[in-house]
Amino acid sequence: MKRIVLFVLVALSLGLSAKAVELERMDPPFWYTGMKNTELQIMFYGENISGSDFSLKSYEGVRIKEVCKLENPNYLIVYLDVSSSARPGVMHFEFRQGRKAIVKDFELKERNARPGAMGFTSRDVLYLIMPDRFANGNPDNDVLDGYAVNRQGGGRHGGDIRGIVDHLDYIDDLGVTAIWLNPVQFNKGGQSHGYSISDYYLVDPRFGTNEEYCTMIDAAHDRNIKVVMDMIFNHSGSAHWWVGDIPSSDWFNQNWYAEQISERMRSSQQAKTAKPGMGYGRREQPKLPATAGEFNALPEQEREKLIAHYRINPDALATTTHYKWVLMDPHAPQTEKDMLVEGWFSGGMPDLNQKNRHLGRYLIQNSIWWIEYARIDGIRMDTYPYADYDFMARWCEEIEDEYPDFNIVGEGWYPRNSAAGWWQRGAAMNAADSKLKTTMDFDITFTAKREFLKESNASEGSEAGLFKIYECLTQDFLIPDPDNVLVFLDNHDIARFMDEGDPIWKFRQGIAFLLTTRGIPQMYYGTEIMMAGPDALRADFPGGWKEDVFDAFTPEGRTEMQNECWTYVRKLLNWRKTSASVTEGKLVHYTPDNKTKCYVYARTDGKDTVLVILNGSDTVRILDMARFSEVVGVNTRGVDVITDDVVDLTEPVVVPARGVYILELEK
Repeated sequence: MKRIVLFVLVALSLGLSAKAVELERMDPPFWYTGMKNTELQIMFYGENISGSDFSLKSYEGVRIKEVCKLENPNYLIVYLDVSSSARPGVMHFEFRQGRKAIVKDFELKERNARPGAMGFTSRDVLYLIMPDRFANGNPDNDVLDGYAVNRQGGGRHGGDIRGIVDHLDYIDDLGVTAIWLNPVQFNKGGQSHGYSISDYYLVDPRFGTNEEYCTMIDAAHDRNIKVVMDMIFNHSGSAHWWVGDIPSSDWFNQNWYAEQISERMRSSQQAKTAKPGMGYGRREQPKLPATAGEFNALPEQEREKLIAHYRINPDALATTTHYKWVLMDPHAPQTEKDMLVEGWFSGGMPDLNQKNRHLGRYLIQNSIWWIEYARIDGIRMDTYPYADYDFMARWCEEIEDEYPDFNIVGEGWYPRNSAAGWWQRGAAMNAADSKLKTTMDFDITFTAKREFLKESNASEGSEAGLFKIYECLTQDFLIPDPDNVLVFLDNHDIARFMDEGDPIWKFRQGIAFLLTTRGIPQMYYGTEIMMAGPDALRADFPGGWKEDVFDAFTPEGRTEMQNECWTYVRKLLNWRKTSASVTEGKLVHYTPDNKTKCYVYARTDGKDTVLVILNGSDTVRILDMARFSEVVGVNTRGVDVITDDVVDLTEPVVVPARGVYILELEK
C-alpha cells in the first residue's frame, strides 16, 4: 500500500514539473535584419513563462545578450544582438520546463523596400482624419465585442480604413500632401477617439487589419500622399492586456493596480508548493476592475473582498494636474513636476512609466516596427509633455538615427508659443535639448479663433483682430526653427474654426493665412466644406455612409456654399505645391497699424515673392504701396492666385472690406 501511495505522489510530482509551457503572446511578432541599432527586445507572455529555461537555436549573426525575469512570472524579456551579418530567416526559441518544452518560431525579415519614412516639412499640408467619422467602407467590421455602431451617439460610427482608401482620390484632388489619422491601434471598448490603446501592435479590427492599413499607406504613396501615425506613450487604455496582469510594480506610475503585484507574487509562490487539486492559479484570481471608477462603482461587499485580497489602496490613484508650465518653470518645485508626469491623464488611462527600461525599450521598438512594417512617414505624439522627458528625447534620437528623413510632431497644449520654442530641439532657453523636431503652435490656433472676427486694432492696451495674429508671429525669436512648427485652425480636440453663422470672409481669410504663413499647415477633415459649430467637432463627413442623403465628396452632393469653399481650398492647396516662395521662403511681415488695419506679409525665396494682404476692417482700405517697397522691389504688379485678377502695384491698392489678396509678384 505504501508503495502505491508513493508511486501516485511521484507521478503527481512529475506531472506538475512536466506541465507544458503556455506562450500566449510575443512582441514584436517579427523583426528586420540590417537595422542600425542591433539590439532587439522580445517580450514573451504566458503563464509562469519565466519559470522555463530559455534558449535560442544557433542562428548566424544573432546572440542572446540578456534574459530578464520580471516580478510577474508570466513575463520573460529577452534581449538579442542581431548583427549586420544576420540574414533573413526563421529563428527558433525554446522554452523548457522539466520534460516538456515548446518551440516558438520568430521571423527576421529583410528591410522593407517599399516607399516610406519620408518625413513631412513645410512643403507639406497635413489633412487630419478621424477614421471613425470619415467614411464607412466596410460595414462588416462595424460590430465588435458587442459594441455596435450608433451614429447618433459619441461612440463608434463605423468609419474605417476601407472608407479612407475609397476616398483617396478625393483627398488627392483636394491638394493635401499628407494625411494624419487619429490613432488606428486597437482600442477595446466603445469609445471612438482612439487614445486608449489596448494593443500597440494591432490595428483596431473595427477599422480593418494590419494588412489593410499597409495597403492604404501604399495607395496613398502611389498618389504622392504621405501618412502620419498618431501614437501615445504617456498612457495606455484600461483594457490593455498589461492592466489585467501587470508585468511589474513600476510598469505604471502611481496607481493602486500596482498594489496587486506583491500579493500576486506571493500567491504564485504558494501555487508552486500547493497540493494537486487546490485550483489556485492565475486565472482563478478575483478579477480586478479596469479603472478606479469601476472599482468605486462595485457593491461595497465586493470592494472589501478585493481590498482584502489585493491589499488595494483606493485613495492612492492621483490624476495629473495638467499644469504643463511646471516643466519649464524655473521656480517650480519638483513635486509639481512629478505630479504632472506621474499622475494619470484620466482614471481610465493607466499612466505608463517610461523610466522602466523594459517598457521604454518596448515603446521605442514599437514605433520603429510600425515605420519599417507599414512605411509611415511621420508620427504625431499625443500628450508629449506628460511622458518622461529624458525618455522622449532618447526616443526622438533613436528614430532619427534609424530614419534621418523622418519627422515627429509633439502635442503640447500651451497658449503661448514660447512653450513651442522651449520644446523644440536646439532651444537656447532649454539646457536639456528635447531633440523634438516639430512642435505645435497652439498660440496661433487659439488667437485665430478668438480674433479673426474682431476689427483690427493696434492701440496699445487694446490690441485686437489681425494685430494679435501678427503679435503671435513676432514671438518667433523664441522658436529655434519656426518653419518646423505645426500651424492649424482646429483639430479633433478644439472647436471648429468656423461657428454657425460666421461670414464667409472669415473662412477665406483663415484658410489664406493658414496656407501662406510660416510652418507646416494642418487642416481638419471637413474644413474644406466649412463644417461649423460645436456639433461638427467630430461629425461624420457627409457622404461617407451609404445611407447619407448628401454626398459632399462630390460637387453634386455639396451645397452652393460648400462648393464655393471647397473650390477655394482646392485652388490654394494645389497652387501651394508649386510655390517655393511659400513652402521654403522666409516670412517678412508688416505691423497692421490703425491707418491701414491690414496685415501685409511676403513670402520670398530670393527669386520669387508672394504678397498676402488681409483686410482686418469692415470698410474698404487703400494701401500706399511705398511702405512695402522692401518686399515688392522692382515688381510692378501682382496676380491673385484665386481670381487671376491683376493688381497694379505702382498705384495705391484698394482692398475690399475684410478682403484678401494672395499675389504672385511680377515685373
